[in-house]
Amino acid sequence: MLSGTPLFLLLLAGGIVALYGGAELLVAGAGRLALGIGLRAATVGVTVIAFATTAPELFVSTIGALNVSSDIGLGTIVGSNIANIGLVLGVSALIKPLPISDRVMRRHVPVMILAAILLVALGANGRIGRLEGAIFLVVLAAFTAFLLYYVNADSAPVVDDPDAGSGASVRDVALVVGGLIALVVGSRWLVAGGTGLLSALGVSDLVIGLTVLALGTSLPELAASVVGAIRGETAFAIGNVVGSNIYNVLAVLGVVALITPIEITTSTLRFELPVMIAFTVLLVAMMGHGRRLTRLDGAGLVVGYAVFVYLLV
Repeated sequence: MLSGTPLFLLLLAGGIVALYGGAELLVAGAGRLALGIGLRAATVGVTVIAFATTAPELFVSTIGALNVSSDIGLGTIVGSNIANIGLVLGVSALIKPLPISDRVMRRHVPVMILAAILLVALGANGRIGRLEGAIFLVVLAAFTAFLLYYVNADSAPVVDDPDAGSGASVRDVALVVGGLIALVVGSRWLVAGGTGLLSALGVSDLVIGLTVLALGTSLPELAASVVGAIRGETAFAIGNVVGSNIYNVLAVLGVVALITPIEITTSTLRFELPVMIAFTVLLVAMMGHGRRLTRLDGAGLVVGYAVFVYLLV
């Protein structure tokens, strides 16, 4: 029977595969369910799909916080948000320049900025408690209500999917349930394998969350955005990442903080959180300049992410 490093590597690989597969099932099922009840395709990308691809962070952060330490949850979220911008959008823009829609700039980017600022402001005292978690969830509820208002205010959905508006199917529900099961199993494997392997090497829980777990849980966003860029659905790539970064902070940290308070070290306040803010500001500046991310922008984001990981380890 396997034990030690071989077992940790197997759990790590199995967890990443299960998270990726579970997220793909959840994205497919949730997206078709949403279209089936008549939501706009663009709204599905920024809300349902973004939340679905955030599910790995939610499961990994919650299970990690309960079974290991709250550093796992915080590290996973901060690292995932940085990876979403530096790696996911960077690689997607390298494949194909990404135009930025006015709707995303007006409705979603300001909330992404607000979420990042809230995390730094509420965590400035070194702790995110249940009150702060509740504030995150209240802001999330307001954001969701804001989106639903515009869903109703906008013109009727026009989509290419022939199943749009045809109602929910048993197959789509099965995809969602199967995806959730795979996410639970994959999260446990990834946390166990990643923490076991790196802890044996003397790596802290925070760095484990910022690197291995953050990269593992960002795979759904990377896959969805890269496939979208290859297929020419570039608006989807932007909406997916912006939406995921919003849900990572407001939903995931909100839930984790309600379960168990999150302690933030001084080093995190001085390095990782400022880096997350810097990547967010850099992305907004790039998006505002010409309303598109060019291949040069993508290269800059990928290099910036590589430098972050190098300084971290």
